[in-house]
Amino acid sequence: MSVKKGKLLIVDDNKNVLTALYRLLELEFDKVDTASNPNLIHSLVGINEYDVILLDMNFSAGIHSGNEGIYWMKEILKIDPSAIIIPITAYGDINVAIKAIKEGAVDFIVKPWDNDKLLATLNSAYNLRQSKLEVESLKDKKKSLEERIDKNYIHIIGSSPAMKEVHDTIKKVAQTEANVLLLGENGTGKELVAREIHRQSKRNQEILISVDMGSLSESLFESEMFGYVKGAFTDAKETRKGRFEIATNGTLFLDEIGNLSLSMQAKLLTALQNRSFTQVGANTPKKFDTRLICATNKNLKEMITERLFREDLYFRINTIEITIPPLRDRGDDILELADLFLSRFKSKYAKESLKFKKDTFKVLKDYYWPGNVRELQHTIEKAVIMSNSSILKPEDLYLPKYGIQKSNEDKPMTFDEIEKQGIIRALERNKGNIYKTAKELNLARQTLYNKIKKHNL
Repeated sequence: MSVKKGKLLIVDDNKNVLTALYRLLELEFDKVDTASNPNLIHSLVGINEYDVILLDMNFSAGIHSGNEGIYWMKEILKIDPSAIIIPITAYGDINVAIKAIKEGAVDFIVKPWDNDKLLATLNSAYNLRQSKLEVESLKDKKKSLEERIDKNYIHIIGSSPAMKEVHDTIKKVAQTEANVLLLGENGTGKELVAREIHRQSKRNQEILISVDMGSLSESLFESEMFGYVKGAFTDAKETRKGRFEIATNGTLFLDEIGNLSLSMQAKLLTALQNRSFTQVGANTPKKFDTRLICATNKNLKEMITERLFREDLYFRINTIEITIPPLRDRGDDILELADLFLSRFKSKYAKESLKFKKDTFKVLKDYYWPGNVRELQHTIEKAVIMSNSSILKPEDLYLPKYGIQKSNEDKPMTFDEIEKQGIIRALERNKGNIYKTAKELNLARQTLYNKIKKHNL
């Protein structure tokens, strides 16, 4: 080995052997731990990820069966199934070494050893360990991909001025390593933008991992994001990589980041500042190399003022900010998306002859779309499922009773019109529930009833 690398553990009850091996190998490995008592193996292997373990096969005087070494090999492999173990055995105990290889050892060292051969054996063992870890990482990435493969993503559709600006920004930022913060209402397609940034980036041959931060509780945050080692807690039956480690060399997309508690924000900030994390149950930090994209529908600046979001984390995640426009501001993109969804769903539900009536286009374009692209998609799918003819008419869209029509932007709105649209939006958000709507608007229920009657809602 010409360059120091990796971690080595040497377990042998002969302290002279330990000293000799330590002096030889401390210049070859980043870290060399020694133990003369095999009972320390559980604690050492449990909190460290060793690249190679040199293990004596006999610890009791006068016993040369190798059974003790075989026992401790099995214990090591229970803790770390990918451990690389090399038995150390006396010249006359070759059969013990062969038995160890059958139980999972990768090679063996014979006492007295040849230094050059020992170093060559350890170098090969280290490379094998790296290959095993790479295979495990690929398996984790494959599993993450398979979990998401049934989700139907589309390319970003739209050529409106608002979306052209988004496309231009994506093109500029994608080739950099800058952290990106995506802002916009629910359903505007923030994850699609994140995926497009990844697709156009230098990391596009690696994986993009998407995490819904709003779904992570305080207790799950560290284990999900940083992973855990076997035995870290009751249900930790095997070591598991976290999202940061799986996304290394790729892109990590943290959606709904505004929903994180302050304590979770602190843990995330520490990882981002140090470019490292520590698995739950471990004490050795791991480095990561990940492109970070975050998204939220919340106003983080207001949250900072209200001390609900850390300002230092905000600046850490917000090198470039992209605001995704709401669907109502995207003009003919609405019709382009509607055609796309119609084409998809009429094929899915075997209604190939379906098409829009011309009047339907006007309704689609005039509707306020509080749920944005997601609402449009669900609306078209429902219309296709429920249709009884080959033409989709305006009434076939089943738009909500409290649907908001876009106002004429050139005509100033009166106070009554502003109040009416405010009530309509609140009713839409609360699906017509008067109690929840009144609570949101800070009105008495009777007052809300009176205003609904006044505006003929």
